[in-house]
Amino acid sequence: GKMESESSVSEQLFEKGRDAGQIALRLFPDKPHGHFWYAANLGELAQLSPITVGIKAADDIRSEMLKVIEIDPSFQGASAFDALGELELKTRLFGGSVEKAIEYLEKGVEVEPTNSNIRLHLAQAYLAAKRKDDAKKQLETIIKMPPPADYRVEHSKAVEEAKKIIEKKF
Repeated sequence: GKMESESSVSEQLFEKGRDAGQIALRLFPDKPHGHFWYAANLGELAQLSPITVGIKAADDIRSEMLKVIEIDPSFQGASAFDALGELELKTRLFGGSVEKAIEYLEKGVEVEPTNSNIRLHLAQAYLAAKRKDDAKKQLETIIKMPPPADYRVEHSKAVEEAKKIIEKKF
């Protein structure tokens, strides 16, 4: 079917991205790019097939994103913190923790206050931790924030999502 072919196309793209990232991280281990793109694409593959890729990939993603932070915490708008926070939230069934997610995401907001995705995921983590007031503060901040120049599309998606959560939960 159509869906099937679409997902195999994206799977191939993420596999290419993962492999390119892996080459880059071997060639330039002291630059953030390879580590980041390898882990980001691995994360996408893990979402497509959580059972086969997911559990194995989690450790790889974690160690590569930590490497990115070690090299350049602000790389890609501090997205490594975002990835780590998401990973903690998604792997709660096997070792991930909401507290750790909050820690990574708060740090990410500190490093890059204009990244609305980090704020959105932080709000979700706060909700998971039953910290409704803190969650609401993040969501309201996203809605009021001016869109960052390089990330307008992502920002408008985050705003939409923030509004949805406010409608549902508050």
